[in-house]
Amino acid sequence: MLSDVQVSITRVNDAVHDIPLPQYASEHAAGMDICAAVEGEFVLKAGETALIPSGFAIALPEGFEAQIRPRSGLAIKHQIGILNSPGTIDADYRGEVKVILTNFGKQDFAIKRGERIAQMVVAACSRVRWDEKNSLTETMRGAGGFGHTGR
Repeated sequence: MLSDVQVSITRVNDAVHDIPLPQYASEHAAGMDICAAVEGEFVLKAGETALIPSGFAIALPEGFEAQIRPRSGLAIKHQIGILNSPGTIDADYRGEVKVILTNFGKQDFAIKRGERIAQMVVAACSRVRWDEKNSLTETMRGAGGFGHTGR
């Protein structure tokens, strides 16, 4: 059974109280939907990228990150995605969460205030301590990559 992680959240100002905070859309959803805190409607033109505000900021516990990911429905229906997918929110970041949305399609797309534009997954992450070696252990795969298996 999974355990809950407590994360502090705040709205960035009084003008975004109508924007839903991130929430899970189903019982077993991995990601929480993030809604757009745009004024009225924002048109994302075909081929353009824009930084879309969410209206909230979070304080993740040490050892956690939040990944900002695209919504599959927006991707398949409107070719809307996240340019730096997944975007990473570090545990020490305290600014407003914003989403780098890109319109990969040929039609302009209107983003409405409060519309679900992305999803956020909070996950544990590890810090690496490098152990530099003169060589690495051998494996069957070795240095093969980039489609080397023919699949």
